Amino acid sequence: MTSARSSAAVGPAVPPSAYPDYGRPLWRRVLFTREMAIVVLLGLVVLISCLGVEHFADKMTMYNLLRDMMATLMIALPMCLVMITGDIDVSVGSMVGLTCSLLGLLYSHGVPFGLAMVLVLVVGAASGFMNGWLVTRVGLPSLAVTIGSMALFRGIAVGLLGTTSVTQFPKAWTDLAKFEIAGTGVPVLILVFLAMLAGFVYLLHFTAFGRGVYAIGLNEEAATFSGVDTARTRIILFVLAGAVSGLGGIYWTLLRGTARGDVGDGLELQVIAAVVLGGVSVFGGVGALYGVVAGVLLIGVLSSALRLMGVTAEVIKIITGVLLIGSVVLASALSWARERRARAAAADQAETTLEGSSDQRPALASGGQPPPPGDLVPPPGASSPLAQELSSSAGEPSPLTQESPSSAGGRFPPDGD
Repeated sequence: MTSARSSAAVGPAVPPSAYPDYGRPLWRRVLFTREMAIVVLLGLVVLISCLGVEHFADKMTMYNLLRDMMATLMIALPMCLVMITGDIDVSVGSMVGLTCSLLGLLYSHGVPFGLAMVLVLVVGAASGFMNGWLVTRVGLPSLAVTIGSMALFRGIAVGLLGTTSVTQFPKAWTDLAKFEIAGTGVPVLILVFLAMLAGFVYLLHFTAFGRGVYAIGLNEEAATFSGVDTARTRIILFVLAGAVSGLGGIYWTLLRGTARGDVGDGLELQVIAAVVLGGVSVFGGVGALYGVVAGVLLIGVLSSALRLMGVTAEVIKIITGVLLIGSVVLASALSWARERRARAAAADQAETTLEGSSDQRPALASGGQPPPPGDLVPPPGASSPLAQELSSSAGEPSPLTQESPSSAGGRFPPDGD
């Protein structure tokens, strides 16, 4: 028993970032996380920008910031779930361009705009299903599959419209993407994003499906043995990524009032960078949606403030890249330090257990508490405590305590005597 406990104690420990440490108070589990650090950093950047950057606090600046980040915010939600499972989808930018081109093509050929939007969402979901099927059923790596589909979707998007663009869309729909809530500078479509955010938060953090998503990212084989349909779950996530990318293509078309084949070029890098910056591990099993939203907003706020300061786009990309690399390196260093502490604690516990087992016999010899009855077996020829009690109560020696002929030096009687 002792050896089993000690071997389990010194075995491979679960990564400390995989599950919350419920031994700590709730406020420590919430505040001392990478996601909360990104939220705090976002607040500091907003405060410094409002105080030190001219025109940053203007209503128009906030309006343009939220409007430009809307597509990234929407696509980052399913991308978070996809990356928590350990997969990745780098085709979302090309999927935005494909759905944007298809929407313009359908409407220019007389398809009603409402029906065209529905068809575009179906195409986006079907594209995501293709990615998920190739990853789960064929067994191809998600990175390789989505790199191929990225080139495929971009080629189709450019081929649908060529060098032309569609610019005639219903004014009622294009105005919808530009409306703000009661003159506050907040786009009205932020309500759509908040509804999506609430749905994804419930799906990931409050359902068995979401627990299965985390389980797949931590250990897919263990998740399978636990009853999680890993293939079905991963396909659903790729379908969600495709459908939301289609919605992003519709939003971009309404916002700009035009449909082109090069829409969304490089968007996938922005989404993945924001998701990783928000605390999602590229190895899967770790992440939270509020950190992802904070990561998207941090990149957007930082880029907007730097543009207002006259910084060029190339320098903004360099600063964003340094921030992303720094956050990943810092998170890896903290995770490594926590894992070392966890292994050291496990080793100390194993050593304490071994010392306690070795001290058991000296304690018994010095008058300590004896072990349970089943742990000590009487030697051959010795009387057990139960036999002594029975013989003393009956007033006669117990057969168990009588000396056998062989122990007395005699012989056993012959058979039949």
